[in-house]
Amino acid sequence: MTDAADDTSPTEKGGAVQEFIEIIKTVAYALGIALVLRVLLFQPFTIPSGSMEPNLLEGDYIIVSKFSYGWSKHSIPFSPPILNGRTLGKTPKRGDIIVFKLPRDNRTDYIKRLIGMPGDKVQVRGGVVNINGKPLAMAAQQPALVDMGYGFTQQVQRFEETNPEGRKYQTQDYGPDSRGDNTGVYTVPEGCYFFMGDNRDNSADSRFDPGVSPFKTGAGTCKWDYELDQYIGDEVGVGFVPAENLVGKAQIILLSWNRNAELFKPWTWVMDARPSRFFRVLK
Repeated sequence: MTDAADDTSPTEKGGAVQEFIEIIKTVAYALGIALVLRVLLFQPFTIPSGSMEPNLLEGDYIIVSKFSYGWSKHSIPFSPPILNGRTLGKTPKRGDIIVFKLPRDNRTDYIKRLIGMPGDKVQVRGGVVNINGKPLAMAAQQPALVDMGYGFTQQVQRFEETNPEGRKYQTQDYGPDSRGDNTGVYTVPEGCYFFMGDNRDNSADSRFDPGVSPFKTGAGTCKWDYELDQYIGDEVGVGFVPAENLVGKAQIILLSWNRNAELFKPWTWVMDARPSRFFRVLK
């Protein structure tokens, strides 16, 4: 009697191996194309906090364009030291919502709005941003009830802020005397940028001490002025952000779910979706 295993000829075995190799090659090609697109063109991010409310909410799934400001080592996963500075760098525009690497660790992704350009003098007084001695126009909007989590809500004031270039966007404020509403004057060094969250009283941003001086990035021009600490306490924030740390411009909210959605509960993907925020272009 012939063993069943002997029914498989060497030709058939070789064909199975070849087919497996082709599958591996196809997967490798797909991963390679995805990596190239992620590095050169677009990258998705999920918003993890409320620091950019009311424009970005926790659970928003956004698309960031990597080509908007050129590329640096931070355009590549894990930030390998294969690029120095920016390649084909482009200057961001004030008012852009930008993803950047937190300067103190060069790993953590932050998202904030660009407020101060190199050479600007930025100050916050009574909750109003002043740039080069001129306050930004703020038009009061209808107050809103904000979900603070755990069943709590709080009324907040909203404003339409207009920057020096005429760009308009909404901001959110819990009151004119909160932490970070009255600061010293920040002079933004060359090659660096000043960022703030749109949720002005719930954002660790460039108003706050970065926790290290100079930055571990080696970008010595982005040193923090420690005389500013007395104005806003000792919270660890972002400080000035080197141009090299910019990852890309937030372009669109692709999808959105509220905080109750869970990966392993598929019904929440529908029940907790926020379709009114799908495909919303950011400004």
